[in-house]
Amino acid sequence: MDIRLSAHADGRPQVMGVVNVTPDSFSDGGQFFDVTAARDHAFALLDAGADWLDIGGESTRPGAEPVSEGEELDRVLPAIEAVLEAVPEALISIDTMKPAVARQAIGSGATMWNDVNALRAAGALELAASLDCLVCLMHMQGEPRTMQTHPTYDNVVTDVARFFGQQVGAAMAAGVARERLVLDPGIGFGKTLAHNLELMAGLDDLTDLGMPILFGASRKRFIHAIDDTAGESGDRLGGSLAAALHAARAGCALIRVHDVRETVQALKVQAAIGFYPT
Repeated sequence: MDIRLSAHADGRPQVMGVVNVTPDSFSDGGQFFDVTAARDHAFALLDAGADWLDIGGESTRPGAEPVSEGEELDRVLPAIEAVLEAVPEALISIDTMKPAVARQAIGSGATMWNDVNALRAAGALELAASLDCLVCLMHMQGEPRTMQTHPTYDNVVTDVARFFGQQVGAAMAAGVARERLVLDPGIGFGKTLAHNLELMAGLDDLTDLGMPILFGASRKRFIHAIDDTAGESGDRLGGSLAAALHAARAGCALIRVHDVRETVQALKVQAAIGFYPT
């Protein structure tokens, strides 16, 4: 595993804090759209214990409309530069499907390309091979505007694992070193409640692939489907923590969350109990 994704000394996984520089993200759209607000939020996440910051300028919520390359760059580059100017050692992931945005973000100091499209855009494989950064391949059935329209699988865990095999093979064939690859099963991306629960129950099968797993279930809609009192994203902390703790026990390397302080605390308590794989 890349040293930047190594577990903490107590065995708990690393935590990635979400910085959405967007007006329309499902949980905090518009709250950190201004570069100063985004920078200050990033600092707060680092102070709360985040190991990584995931900065994104295009919403991938169900039904989201795409934004132009130029607009996305105008959103994320100032945020990345503002954070690194103050905290040069900060580990930043650029959350984008666009190779041109990834290129400039990595050039500005980001150290991971978090691609929900898993390098399927034109030129993405070649660019990933040329960059000296981690690359996260996420599984998504369809694309954000349509992904929740009747998603179907033969067996969601097997199908996601097969997809990873194909995309890892394609990335390595293009010249991306295996040790630079991270996998994300894509909770909520083209999946029903049943699919999400099956994926989470089958995380051991994915961690057994021998590659770092990034897990992101924070505040997602499946929690509302389980608990009808959690209609607003801010009402889903309990479900988010339950999912994060489960992912940690399954051996995921990186947990992507909105509520960093609470997640870090829960992971520390679980570590103190001695409940992590060795």
